[in-house]
Amino acid sequence: MGRRTITVHHVRAVLAGAHRSGLDTVPLLQEAQIPPLLLGDDRARVTPAQFARLFRALYRNTQDEFLGLGGAPSRPGTFAMMCYASLGCRDLGAAIERGSAFYRLFPGGPDLVLDTGPGDPGAAAGGAGAAGAAATAGGEARFTVRGELPADEDRFLAECLLIIWHRLCSWLIGHRIPLSYASFAYPPPPHKDEYGVLFGCPVRFGEPRTGAAFGAHWLTAPLVRDEAALDAMLRRAPFDLLSRPEYGTTVAEQVRRALVQGLRASPRLPALGEVAGRLAVSPATLRRRLGAEETSYQQLKDQVRRDAAIAGLAEGGEPIAELAARLGFSEDTAFHRAFRRWTGTTPGAYRTRCGPRGQES
Repeated sequence: MGRRTITVHHVRAVLAGAHRSGLDTVPLLQEAQIPPLLLGDDRARVTPAQFARLFRALYRNTQDEFLGLGGAPSRPGTFAMMCYASLGCRDLGAAIERGSAFYRLFPGGPDLVLDTGPGDPGAAAGGAGAAGAAATAGGEARFTVRGELPADEDRFLAECLLIIWHRLCSWLIGHRIPLSYASFAYPPPPHKDEYGVLFGCPVRFGEPRTGAAFGAHWLTAPLVRDEAALDAMLRRAPFDLLSRPEYGTTVAEQVRRALVQGLRASPRLPALGEVAGRLAVSPATLRRRLGAEETSYQQLKDQVRRDAAIAGLAEGGEPIAELAARLGFSEDTAFHRAFRRWTGTTPGAYRTRCGPRGQES
């Protein structure tokens, strides 16, 4: 419990390359325990375990690290060799340049460019906090995905590249690199609210380029990983790199963590005042800070309950009445109403689609 669920938009996007290659995706979805009917509901979500199973099935069947979404296939092992080639660099900036040059050797692949420049005043003023201020004061480094990826109509591969490179860089230096902002060269998609969670920073749509920015001083950080650590990381890649950990660096993450911990201990979620006390701020200050991060206490409560409910229905056989009580609902009908509001369907229908593992009540 506590892991964030994943929007069905990303499930559709990751399947696009397999569709284009003529693969039958129904068996792949069934292997991942994702009901094919779920793809028709824009509000549907899946668990991280379901998405990871789908990703592995696609990787195995396409034999392409880009899952059919790049301009040309990327043979299994390419990412690993790029990592080994970059590991001996003197600092992070040199590692990024070497990794980018490595991928440019392969025609049809994505072109990730690193450039530096003065910090963007809008990043600090727009709510990026210390990260934005640092980038503005000491210069800014930017990853940019250059060129078109015609097969990547949903931009899933381009977005994954930014996420993986950012988290790989953080892993290489043993320190989480805070992003100042992420920008996207297209209008906001229907699932635009997911982007702040994925990137952990302010996001901008309709920009001239797709990329992500961070303080340029990180480029001089030394690499602290060795080949043994890289071997262990690669055994879990790319799933660990795509699954964003919560670092507790935003107020929303701290509140969400408190809610998840509270739900583990008791069906009654802590009130806003209780969480504010734990964070040593007033309730009014907590509301204001959450508002600055474009969320609210009620939204976070709903998300924590929603994710726990979906995980319980998809991955376990707990009777629905018991699940509702565990999530703090006083009666089944209230749980049914909330679940329909979150996902567009009922708990029973969702479990039936996923294949029940236990008896419902």
